[in-house]
Order: sequence, then C-alpha cells, then structure tokens
Amino acid sequence: MPIWKNWAGNQKSSPSVVERPSSESEVIAVVRRAVNSKQRVKVVGSGHSFTGIAVPDEIMIDLSKLNRIVDVDRARGLVTVQAGIVLSDLNAHLEAQSLSMPNLGDVTYQTLAGAVSTSTHGTGLQRTGLAAQIDSLRLITATGETLVCSTEQNQDVFHCGRVSLGALGVITEVTLRVVPAFNLRAVEQPMRIDYVLDNFSRLIEENDFFEFYWVPHTKWALTKANNVTLDPVDSPGRFRTWYNKMFLENYAFGVLCRIGRLFPQLIPRLATILPSTGRNEYVNISHRIFSSKRLVKFYEMEYSIALDSLAPALREVMKMVDDRGFRVSFPVEVRCTDGDDIPFSTSTGRRSAYIAVHMFKGSKYSEYFAAVEAILRKYEGRPHWGKIHNLDASDISSLYPEYQRFIEVRNQLDPEGVFTNDYLRRVLGR
Repeated sequence: MPIWKNWAGNQKSSPSVVERPSSESEVIAVVRRAVNSKQRVKVVGSGHSFTGIAVPDEIMIDLSKLNRIVDVDRARGLVTVQAGIVLSDLNAHLEAQSLSMPNLGDVTYQTLAGAVSTSTHGTGLQRTGLAAQIDSLRLITATGETLVCSTEQNQDVFHCGRVSLGALGVITEVTLRVVPAFNLRAVEQPMRIDYVLDNFSRLIEENDFFEFYWVPHTKWALTKANNVTLDPVDSPGRFRTWYNKMFLENYAFGVLCRIGRLFPQLIPRLATILPSTGRNEYVNISHRIFSSKRLVKFYEMEYSIALDSLAPALREVMKMVDDRGFRVSFPVEVRCTDGDDIPFSTSTGRRSAYIAVHMFKGSKYSEYFAAVEAILRKYEGRPHWGKIHNLDASDISSLYPEYQRFIEVRNQLDPEGVFTNDYLRRVLGR
C-alpha cells in the first residue's frame, strides 16, 4: 500500500487506492466507483495542512494533473483555473498576463483548492482571505453530479463551499477575481514589541499589508510593511537576494533551530540573534513579496481573534511563555485581514487578527500549543482548519454564526459521508 504523509510529517495514512484523474469526467468516475463500493474519498493537495483534514482513509484523489489555466477574462478581471494548480504556478501564469491575486499567504506550494478550502488568508486590513476572491466554482458531489456554484447558481452551496473543508465534494475548477499586476515596496525591520503593540492600529491602517513576528525570550518584533508602489522592481545582486531570503531565513535559521532542539537551555540566547539582522528594503512584484520559500520544517497552530483583542491576547501569550519557562525557537507570527461573509472563514463577520505559533519539527509542541490555545479561546478564537488545534464540534459550533447552515448544506450534498474522515467527524459532529 502507498504511504501518504503531509509536509510536516505529523499526518500519515495508507490509502487503499490512489487516483490521479486528468479530467473532470475521470473525477466523476472515481467518485461513482467509491459510492458503489461504499468507500470514502479524500482529495489531497500539497499536504501543507498540519491537521488531519486531508488524511485519506480509503480512496485518495490527487488532483495534480488538473493544473491548467482554463480561461483569462481580462475585461472582467476573472481567471478560471483547475483546482489542482499550485499557487506558485498560478502566480507565474498571472504574472505573464500582467495580473495578480489581490492577496496571498506566505506559502505558495499549496494547491488552490487546498488553500481556499482551509481559509488561507494572508494579511492586509483592506483585504480578505483567498476564498473571498472566488467568483464561482465547479463541485462534484457524492452522487457524481457536477454543480456550477456562484451567486447566481446553487447559491447556498457557493456561500458555504468557498471554505468547504473538503466536506462538500471535489472542487475541480475555480474562477477567481484578479487585479492588474502590482509591485510592493517591502520594508523589513526590527522594532520593540511594546511599540508594535501600542501602535498596532496605526501600523495596520498606514500600511497596505503589515505583519510582524514576536521573537520569544526577547523584547523585539521583526516587522514587515508592504505597500503598493509604482516604482520598478529592484535588481539586487543574486548574492544579496540569496543571503537575505535563503541563507538568513532558511539555512542560518535552520541551524539555530537544530542547536535549540539539542540544547533547549541555549534558546533564549540564540533568540537574540534574530533581531540583529537589521533593516531591509526592496521592491518586487506582489507575489514575490507575499511569499517566500520555507525549507525549515515545523509544526504550527494558528487562531483568529477579533482585531481589537490582538494586543491583550498576545501580551498574555508573552507572559505565559516566560511564566511557564517554555523554550521557543520559532517567532510568533501576527497578521490581520478584513472580515467576510463565508460561513467557515476564520474571519467571517469580523475584522480579524491571527496569532500563529510554531515549533521546529521533531520538538515537543503539545504543552506549549495547548497553553497558547487556552489563552486564545478566552478571546473567542477560531482555529485555522489546517493547523493543529484540540477543538471539536461542540466547541466550534458556537464560534461560527452560520455553523448550522454549513452542516445542512453538507448533509444535503453528502448524507452518507463519502467525503468524511476522522478530522471532519471531529469538527462537524459526524
């Protein structure tokens, strides 16, 4: 039997069948065979979820062959693509057409379907997550039926299906709203964490895209302010680009993490190295600023909270890390987005801040993550669907105003649980 595992290696399974369809008709045939044999089906993307959301128990569908650009409608600002396309490839195609996605996360080896289905969001107070960029989608249901879903057709399915958790069927095609290509001026610099928290509202209002990383065991934050500019792309030397983006953020940081895993008592001292990297400013096309390579593997938990709760919640996390004596080598990431109306979006109904904690692969993380989770739950935190958390349906149902509406659509489309697995049973109740 083939072994499937996710990027971080903390989720594994041995599906009985692996299918790699190259057309929508082949996807339909796989689903119908599964229904006839009473087997469950899961679609896997690039495996970047840390939870078991995509773990295939029986039949695994790999959509990597469904990775084409179907149509570009420049007049309407729409691009239709097959759901298995990887975001980095999509960005390259858009760049060639002088187009861009309005917002992106910092990881682009996700598939498009996987990114939207788990509420991947990026940052920027005037922007939403990726799922809110969807204009329409095609969905294969448990009966093998193809639904075209938009604000005009199958409205309820569209409303819920933009963040579907993979529970409603197989998304085969997505039409996205895109914008003319734009450049960003990035300014990356350390700031005192107290200054960042005291001025957080101003920083996110004054910058098109702002995020920061608190460095545990220090009083510093590494900030990233990205603003739309008409200035041309810089042409920095290859060595400078490699040094800043590959050596410092991956190779050197990876060495520090490995030392910290072997000698946890050194982590507070090692942490002081990170804020010393200094100020860095450059201009590039948006998708190259939003995203960067991640060669250092880790485990991650992320919670969304109301924007106004960011400063008090993070200060509680900071105090807890010191009080409990945790040794944390990875910075704590903070981002924000505007709200949206998607039932299972982690920013549904509210402007949101996101606090993400990480631990180096191979390190013990459960106690640290649980302590952070306990704090963020006090702020009505919503866990990222693809990142580690301990909540179940009884917890989650109270966090989403339209939770029951999603459940009703799911029960209508997949009453027998063809697309379910252990994780979905935990968060959806069956």
